[in-house]
Parts: sequence; C-alpha cells; structure tokens
Amino acid sequence: MQAYVSKFADAYLLAGMRTPFVDYMGAFALISPTDLAIKAARAVFATSGVDPAEVGMVVTGNMAQASFDAYMLPRHTTLYSGVPQHVPAHMVQRVCGTGVEALMQGSDAVSLGRVNVALVAGAESMSRNPVASYTTRTGFRMGDPGFKDFLWEALLDPSCGCTMGHTAENLAKRYNLSRGDVDAFAAQSFARAVAAQKEGFFAGEIAPVSNEKFTLDGHADRGIKLRGKDETVAADTHIRPSPLEALAKIRPAFGGVQTGGNSSAVVDGAAAALVVNGATAKKHGGPLARIIAGCSVGVEPAYMGIGPAPAIRALLAATGLQLSDIDFVEINEAFGAQCLACARELGLDEARLNPNGGAIAIGHPLGATGVRLTMTLARQLQRTGKRYGISSACIGGGQGIALLIENVNR
Repeated sequence: MQAYVSKFADAYLLAGMRTPFVDYMGAFALISPTDLAIKAARAVFATSGVDPAEVGMVVTGNMAQASFDAYMLPRHTTLYSGVPQHVPAHMVQRVCGTGVEALMQGSDAVSLGRVNVALVAGAESMSRNPVASYTTRTGFRMGDPGFKDFLWEALLDPSCGCTMGHTAENLAKRYNLSRGDVDAFAAQSFARAVAAQKEGFFAGEIAPVSNEKFTLDGHADRGIKLRGKDETVAADTHIRPSPLEALAKIRPAFGGVQTGGNSSAVVDGAAAALVVNGATAKKHGGPLARIIAGCSVGVEPAYMGIGPAPAIRALLAATGLQLSDIDFVEINEAFGAQCLACARELGLDEARLNPNGGAIAIGHPLGATGVRLTMTLARQLQRTGKRYGISSACIGGGQGIALLIENVNR
C-alpha cells in the first residue's frame, strides 16, 4: 500500500501539557475551544520554561466550529499565550488524526530548519458543537427549517452510507469480535486509566483549570468560566471504575457490539506541545522524545477504523523497524471494536497497547486527541525506560495516521 511518509532529521517533543478532559455538558460546556487551547499553550510555556518569544510558528487543530470566532482560533491561541504578534499561525483538520497531523507539520518546519520552536495545540468543545442549518439562507419548506445536530449528523459518511459507529460494527463482523470481546477491552481501558490516575501519572500532564481571565495589551479580554459549582477542575472526569458486568448491561448504540460504554467518551479539552530542534532541546534540559517519522494512508471509508494498521505498517517499513521493536503503541480508542480490530490485524500484544487506558476511559476531544496520545506515550516511555513508541488514530472518511517517537533519555 502506498503511504505518505515524512521523516524528521532534527525534531524533538520538548514538552506537552493539557487541560483535564471533561465530560460533555460538564464544567467546560461554556468554554470556547479557543480558550481551552490558550490555557493549554500557557501551561506548556509555564512548565517548560520556554519563552513564547522563541516560537517561530504555531499549528493548531480543531474540528467543529464551536464559537463564532472559530476562524480566529489559531491567531488567538498565538497572541493570548504570549507568542509575539509577528509569528504566523494556521489550522489543520484531519478529523480524529488532527493532533498527530499538527505535530507532523510542526516537526517538518523544525526539521527543515524553518523555525527552531513550533507551538502545536489542539482543542475541541464537543459540548458547543452547533445545531446548524446549511440551507436556511435559501429558504425552507413549511415546518422544516433544516436544523440538525452537528455533533450527531457529522458522524455520517454519505460516501458509504455509514455512521462512524457502523464502520466499527463492520470491523467487528470482519474480525469476529463479540460484544463480550469489546466490553472486556473497554473494562481494561477503564481499569488502566483508573490505575494511572490513582498513581498520579496523568497529573504530570494536566494543568488544572479555574475561572480565569486572559489579557492582552490593546486587545479585548478573553477567559474561562466554568459551568456549575466547580471552582477548579484538575482531573479527567470520565475515568471511573467500570467493571465488565456494568458495561454488559448498556444497550447497543448501532445494533451490534458498540455501546456508549465501549466507545470513546464525549468530552471537552485541549492539549499543547512544543516541537523543537536538537539545539533548543539541549538548551532547555533535554526533550521528552525524538520525533522520527509520521505516516498517513487512505482506506475504505466503510472500514475507516482499520486505518492505524496500514499506517503503522508503512511507518515501520519506512524506518526499518519491526513491530517487535516498538515498546508501546497508542491506538486511539474511537470504538472498542475498531481498536481491537487494528490490534488483531497487526498481531499486536495488548500488553503494549494503550497501557494507561485510552479514549474509552479518558475521552476523545477530536482536535486534541493526537497531541494527548503522543505526549502521554512519550511520558510512558520515559517512566519505563523503554525506547520506541507509536501514536496513531483512525480517521473518519477512511484514513489512518501514525507517528514514531523515541525516548533518547534512556
């Protein structure tokens, strides 16, 4: 299979931070994704010690336009995080692979010597997905104004007539995955995430979020206002004990093996990272990981969830590594059956797959997920002393994406 592969000669993940991932219509429901991105970007500067003035480019990722100033998300993330006014910014969109794509573009710019430091940020407000009409401007029939729920309708791929959930059901049939298999995988995801949260592992990458004002001289104030009674949110809210017996009681969502309990959690959140060259990484005390290469591929839309498997294979072929060389693999858990299908297609030992749980337990804010996966993976490699890791995601419309990183601090 042909694939689009980028190799990076001199690109490093210096640091990464994120907001907590908060359940749909929870404490973050009133917050623009722009402000979530600003919060994550400010946090990564604060924890890394990097001066925002060192940044040469900004790449942001976001899917749904969840505020009327959504066009300005890249620029406002830049300015309100302290990056100088002359620094350019742009948005990328590759559905669930958006965060990985943003990291690849930042790595390209750094590796090619165009900038020394790239700020990469992904943000998503699932709660603020609009109820939209694309035809009302031209009029509407009596009783049918044409408004639909973007959050739900965007799950449908008209090319194959499948919702994203039904593509997971297609994979369940192809790989003979039972409801019990998928629920067991989900229970494992929750259990691993609960353990990681209890151990304080996630706390090392999360910036607590409180009501806050973002000021910028000569410009309007922005800020964060939490919904409800919480004064601060400091942890992911969807992570909870979820035994197999409880998951087995949830009704199917698409007529098969997938349920609300074994699919990715709907959450709001943002993540940010700094991609730098080797000299800059050394100046700031060393990186989290070296970013070696990235790969994206296309697959059949009706089986879009299998995308990580060919992307990972192509990435390994391009870098001369074997799957046995990879210590940990993060495959975004868009759906339990989808993630299991990828593992079976690759012959991947589940002990190396999503060792701290995945999106079923933690959540999947579309534009932020790829940044979170890669940052968490880099920290996992560091804490275990292991060498190689791959972060990957399936992509609505029929694509897969994967990124290879190396722990150079072993």
